Amino acid sequence: MKNIVYLFLLITQVFFAQSSFEKGNLLYQDNKFEQAAQEYENVLKENKEHSAELYFNLANCYYKLNKVAPSIYNYEKALVLKPHDEQTLNNLKFAKKLTIDEIKEVPKVGFAKLIQNFTGIFDYNTWAKIAVGIAFLFLLSFIGYYFSQLTLSKRLYFIGMFVLLVGVLLSVAAAMSEKDHYDNDRPAIVFSEVSEVRSEPQKAGSAIFLLHEGAKVYVTETLQNWKKIELTDGTEGWIDASTIKEVK
Repeated sequence: MKNIVYLFLLITQVFFAQSSFEKGNLLYQDNKFEQAAQEYENVLKENKEHSAELYFNLANCYYKLNKVAPSIYNYEKALVLKPHDEQTLNNLKFAKKLTIDEIKEVPKVGFAKLIQNFTGIFDYNTWAKIAVGIAFLFLLSFIGYYFSQLTLSKRLYFIGMFVLLVGVLLSVAAAMSEKDHYDNDRPAIVFSEVSEVRSEPQKAGSAIFLLHEGAKVYVTETLQNWKKIELTDGTEGWIDASTIKEVK
């Protein structure tokens, strides 16, 4: 009996989510952005499984409503689930134009930049799938090498095995690098209209600079109600935890 009740609740929950999502889409098409955003928020409240499309649609609503922080926050949430999505990245650029702060990004140089550019092509899940695919090809090459009777064929299969082995190692290393980056990367968006970044995790600490709504920061440490943040230009400081919202 319990299982039947749980199944009924699950079906009801899924139906409600689909219904709210579809309602949100229809409301958005009618330019009723406030109501559409509420329907999308209802989906987030009622369901643990969220999609990039849901966050993308919600971000579009907030962008239309000129709500800077929520729009950027939800675009960033969409990119966590669907990295490198061109439409989301493009809309995020427009949303960032509504922000006040101009934070420069200090690019990595040299070997570190090359590694980051290579591993950043795909997310860690995609790299893992690539590694599995190459490993399968390696197995086929090994079978071909083992059963081949011709010397030339054996040499070609052996060379192929070596190349594929290198490919497996590179893709596994890239997957591990991206997973480590994902786990340690803690982006957050400033939601307060104005936030003071201080030199110490206390109100008595001197204010170093100000951040405004929609600014993106990276959390490096948490101490009670304070979070140590770093900007893309390398600037660091402590900010009241209630003024920001972490993306992940």
